[in-house]
Amino acid sequence: MLDIKIEKTKTPKALPAANDPLKFGTIFTDHMFIMNYDKGQGWHDARIVPYAPISLDPSAMVFHYGQEMFEGLKAYKTEDGRVLLFRPEKNAERANRSNRRLCMPELPDEDFVDAIKALVKVDEAWIPTKPGTSLYIRPFMIAVDPFLGVRAADSYLFIVILSPVGAYYAEGLNPVKIWIEDDYVRAVKGGIGEAKTGGNYVASLAAQNKAHDEGYSQVLWLDGKERKYIEEVGAMNIFFKINGTIVTPELNGSILPGVTRDSVITLCKQWGLPVEERRVSAEELFEASQNGTLEEVFGTGTAAVISPVGHLRFQDHVMQIKDGGIGEISQKLYDTITGIQLGKVEDINNWTVEVK
Repeated sequence: MLDIKIEKTKTPKALPAANDPLKFGTIFTDHMFIMNYDKGQGWHDARIVPYAPISLDPSAMVFHYGQEMFEGLKAYKTEDGRVLLFRPEKNAERANRSNRRLCMPELPDEDFVDAIKALVKVDEAWIPTKPGTSLYIRPFMIAVDPFLGVRAADSYLFIVILSPVGAYYAEGLNPVKIWIEDDYVRAVKGGIGEAKTGGNYVASLAAQNKAHDEGYSQVLWLDGKERKYIEEVGAMNIFFKINGTIVTPELNGSILPGVTRDSVITLCKQWGLPVEERRVSAEELFEASQNGTLEEVFGTGTAAVISPVGHLRFQDHVMQIKDGGIGEISQKLYDTITGIQLGKVEDINNWTVEVK
């Protein structure tokens, strides 16, 4: 159990009003968690302090060599007042997988979860309860050595911040339009595509800007080697219902192993639906669209949970998925996962963790 010192703010901010729109990632709570790591000493000085800017040396290695990791999960308040996290241990496991790839120090899973629980408890009043809202949790780690030279750093900060949020996409649960990118590449096997780090996201911006200019919400990436096989959306994993089978790209070293992805696969199997994790090409999707067997497309991720896809663009082809509306499985998955997160649906897999 982490020994966490708590310093509460003397100037608390006004909470958002119940009817205020919560634009994703723009409002932050009163406090943040910080813990230091130094080579030879390990993790130390765990503390919760008032939310404020952090001071770093201009030569801090994170600025120059990109050694940083981040995660994302959410806290929810149930109708009976309990506060629940959804599978936080999976985020802890993934964080350490990213840390290993990025040559950063691992953080014990239980310390990762304890830090989050402690901070959420302090700022519990910030958890919104309006339908479709939640408290977004952003843990991250950065290299802070004041040093210019390419090597793994010796000193790091692990920080957790909180943000009350609404829907990630402006469309909410309404189907989004996705652009299949066949020019730019985000990641390749052997690179850092399976790590949750900022470098993967900055690599996506040029294609994302191009897609936005054409009226599309997100980019769906193809593999970096053959430019043929579907990988993932910029902020989500992707699923297809093809002729009754749920298909998602296999984890191959360049795809982020999503927590919601894993939850969807588990639920679909429990419901008796055939599930395949395999390579799926853009050409296969186009052919399935043409012959009527592409029945649903949806993205999965912490931010959006389930995001139905109404249209896919591939080269000069625009594919409308069925009638462009929300598919039956997409809706069922959204209702089930959000129901579990809010304590309204029985949690038979013991996925939720209560903050006490």
